[in-house]
Amino acid sequence: MRPLSSVPRAPQSRASPGPGRGPRPPPCALPFPDALRAAAAAAAVSLSLLTGDAVGAVVAQPVEVCQDGGAAVVEEVRGEAVTNEQLVEEAWEVVNESFLPDAGSHPWSPEMWMFSKMSKYDMTGIGLNLREIPDDNGSIKLMVLGLLLDGPAYSAGVRQGDELLSVNGIDVRGKSAFDASSMLQGPKETFVTIKVKHGDCGPVESMKVQRQLVARTPVLYRLEKRENDDYSVGYIRIKEFNAVAKKDLVSALKRLQNSGATYFVLDLRDNLGGLVQAGIETAKLFLNKGDTVIYTAGRDRQVQNTIVGESGPMISTPLMLLVNNRTASASEIVASALHDNCKAVLVGERTFGKGLIQSVFELHDGSGIVVTIGKYVTPNHKDINGNGIEPDYNRLPDFNEARDYLSRCRLKELS
Repeated sequence: MRPLSSVPRAPQSRASPGPGRGPRPPPCALPFPDALRAAAAAAAVSLSLLTGDAVGAVVAQPVEVCQDGGAAVVEEVRGEAVTNEQLVEEAWEVVNESFLPDAGSHPWSPEMWMFSKMSKYDMTGIGLNLREIPDDNGSIKLMVLGLLLDGPAYSAGVRQGDELLSVNGIDVRGKSAFDASSMLQGPKETFVTIKVKHGDCGPVESMKVQRQLVARTPVLYRLEKRENDDYSVGYIRIKEFNAVAKKDLVSALKRLQNSGATYFVLDLRDNLGGLVQAGIETAKLFLNKGDTVIYTAGRDRQVQNTIVGESGPMISTPLMLLVNNRTASASEIVASALHDNCKAVLVGERTFGKGLIQSVFELHDGSGIVVTIGKYVTPNHKDINGNGIEPDYNRLPDFNEARDYLSRCRLKELS
C-alpha cells in the first residue's frame, strides 16, 4: 500500500493550496453530498477522541520562501486547521474534477462515489519511485514521487519531492524515469551513489545508498523444436515488467537469433503487469517507426496522448504471443500493440482487462487520494479496461499458419 507520507503533490493543472491559504471554493459542477459531509463530521469526532486533539485547533506552521535560488528567512505563521470534513470535501472536489468513469455498467455518479484502495508503487533498487516533471526550460527533471518507508533511500535522507540529479556521477537530468530507475538497480547489498536536491530550493546532497531490493530477471528463454515442425523456435517467457525486463529481453532475442531461431513465442501468461513504461519499451522492440503502441484517453488534455514506435523492429520473423485471463495491465499493452500492428498472433484466452491510469492527489494534511484519471486504448481504438483482448487462436498454430495470418493482417491494414 502506498505510504501516505510519500503522496505527491497534485498536478500543476489543479491548484493545491496548503494550510493557511483559506478554503477552496466549492466545485461548481456537483454539490458535495450531505451524507458524506455528515460522515466526515462523525469521523472527525471519532478522530479527536482517539488522538486527544481538539478538532479545529490552530497550530503554528513554519514557512520557507524561495528567493533568488535560495531559502529566505523562515518565519512562523498561524496555520488554518483542517478538519476531517474539509479533507473529505477536498477529496470530493478532486474526484469530481479529475475522475474518469468506467464506460461500462457502472457509470460515475455522486451517489456511487467511494474511495478505493491505493495500489502499490513499483519500487527501484533503493525503494523509491520517480516521476518526470517538465522544468521552466522545457527539459525534464526527475522528482521523487514515492518512497518505501524505512527503505534504503528513505533511511539515507531522500524525501518525497526531492529532485534526483545524478546516479553514480552520471547526470540524469533529461533522462526518463525508466532509464534512471534502471541505473539505480543492481545486485543486493551493493552501493549506488546518488545526488539529490532537497525540495524546491533546498541543499544539494550526495549520498551513498545500499541496495536492498533486487530486480531479478523476469525473462526466461530457450531454443526448442516443435513436434512435426522443421523450424527452431525461440521461446521467451516474461514473468513481469520491471526495470530490467527490456534489457534482458534484448539479450534473449539476440542469443536465440544467433542460435538459429526461425520464429519466436513470447509467453505473457500469468504476467500481471508491473512497470507500464517497461511494457511500452518492450512493445517498441517489435514495431516499425511510427507504429502506435497505445493511446491514453482522459478528461484532462495532459492525459490524452499517442505513444509510437521510435525505430525499426529488432526482429522481422513471425511472433506468437501467449496470453490468458491473468495477462493484465502492461502485458495487455504489449499484446494489443503487437497484435494490432500485425506483428504477432495472440494465442490462448481473453486477457484480464486492466487499463486504467491513476494519479495521486495531495490533500491539505499531507494525506492523499488515488483517482482514476484516464485509460489505455489499443491501436485499433478498443478500450482495454473491463474488456480484455480476444486471442486469434486458442491453440498454438504452426509456423506457416501464423505467417499467413500476419500476411493477411498486413494486407488488410493497407487496403
